Amino acid sequence: MSHSNSRRSGGRTARRTARSAPLAEHLRPVRAGMVGGTYSPLSTEGEKKIHKAALDALEFIGLADAPQSGIDYMVKAGVILGDDGRLRFPRALVEDALASANRNVILYGRDQKYDLDLSGNRVHFGTAGAAVHVVDVLNNEYRDSKVRDLYDAACIVDELENIHFLQRPMVCRDITDNREMDYNTVYACCAGTKKHVGTSFTEPSFVPDAIEMLHLIAGGEQSWRERPFVSNSNCFVVPPMKFATESCQVMEACIEAGMPILLLSAGQAGATAPAPIAGAIVQAVAECLAGLVYVHSIKPGHPCIFGTWPFVSDLRTGAMSGGSGEQALLTAGCAQMHRFYDLPGGAAAGIADAKMPDMQAGWEQAMSNVMAGLTGLNMVYEAAGMHASLLGFCLESLIIGDDLLGQAMRCVRGIEVTEDSVSLDVIKSTCLDGPGHFLGSEQTLNLMQTEYIYPSLGDRTSPKEWAEIGKPNLVKKAVEKKEYILNNAANKIDPEIDNKIKAKFNIYLQ
Repeated sequence: MSHSNSRRSGGRTARRTARSAPLAEHLRPVRAGMVGGTYSPLSTEGEKKIHKAALDALEFIGLADAPQSGIDYMVKAGVILGDDGRLRFPRALVEDALASANRNVILYGRDQKYDLDLSGNRVHFGTAGAAVHVVDVLNNEYRDSKVRDLYDAACIVDELENIHFLQRPMVCRDITDNREMDYNTVYACCAGTKKHVGTSFTEPSFVPDAIEMLHLIAGGEQSWRERPFVSNSNCFVVPPMKFATESCQVMEACIEAGMPILLLSAGQAGATAPAPIAGAIVQAVAECLAGLVYVHSIKPGHPCIFGTWPFVSDLRTGAMSGGSGEQALLTAGCAQMHRFYDLPGGAAAGIADAKMPDMQAGWEQAMSNVMAGLTGLNMVYEAAGMHASLLGFCLESLIIGDDLLGQAMRCVRGIEVTEDSVSLDVIKSTCLDGPGHFLGSEQTLNLMQTEYIYPSLGDRTSPKEWAEIGKPNLVKKAVEKKEYILNNAANKIDPEIDNKIKAKFNIYLQ
């Protein structure tokens, strides 16, 4: 009897050990680039109406305030400069740019395993934003964000499976010189992670510093150009329907340097974009189509992301409401238009209006992330860590967000229906010949890791078990995981290269 029990116990131990071992990438229940696209908030007719309205806006309203260099590029390509200074875009020209756009964009990581394929409806979750505060969950307060906080965020992202890229989520407020802030931002992100990084630049003259640094990290200009692992997040428009002159010059410099471009249109519905959700999408699509023509006129086929990124206002106050149901719909509608054009696209989801990682933050972050993923959004920006409608970034929330995004990705994956998964033979053997339940069946054990995903921090114990293990608190567990990651983090830049960078640039992170 004891021998039999020992044998069964040993079998259980072996199975548990096997289940705890890392799965091969193709067997994991969720992974970067899973295909979405099953959710469509817009009807087919709605897609066509938005497309037509965007083309009308470009042809008859146009955009103002392009830099002279941009005017020269676009007029040469066929854009019409009016007497009022606005650039108007003939339909045929826009359609030509759409037809020849690069639809096979890969955003590279410094490690090939982190490469992001943006073709089709492949979904990737990551950070973004320009928060000016860090959320201090232990003292229930906000403080100014610093370069060390940005580095810490990068180190944490590097360790989280369900956060696939790092776009700078915070501003380094301890660096007052904008030139130094721009290249220190690039340095802090690259020192913390080998995943793809996104950043922005204040002025075009600041781009060469970052490019020189990136050439050093990459091992030379040719290596950089073959696998550019940093992209430029570029607010090239000032909604409604104006180019952001200096940002456009930054974009031109980044294109010349071989850096992928996120064409980011960030109007606010009810303020700098129409209040109807459909109208906000029209304006964002029109502005991004103008950006696509702009890029095409400089370098056809240059990798860029169609960044329709409009936000929602609380119309009672005019304040931004990133955690609202309307924001979730707006982002999903934009993602559907990316599908309509079959363009690599990005938009914002996962923003919380809540100030702390509480229940309000949970529902706000989950709702928009799941909807964005189901719609097939390629790049889901601001998906974790962002609070107070983009004003505060929380490292603990970033870690909790990894759990949340794992569950969101499981929804994106959907339900596979095969001869095996309908389980008729298993149901038959269980009901007619077996124990009448499926708990110990071979099928159940085989699918425990490949069909199901389990939270890292989330608690699924019974109240009794929860009490027995000390009543664990979610935020406290996130604090502990943050401290563990940061205590074991190391600079991801080769020491010899790091010394060269620090000899050339005034690096604040020590």
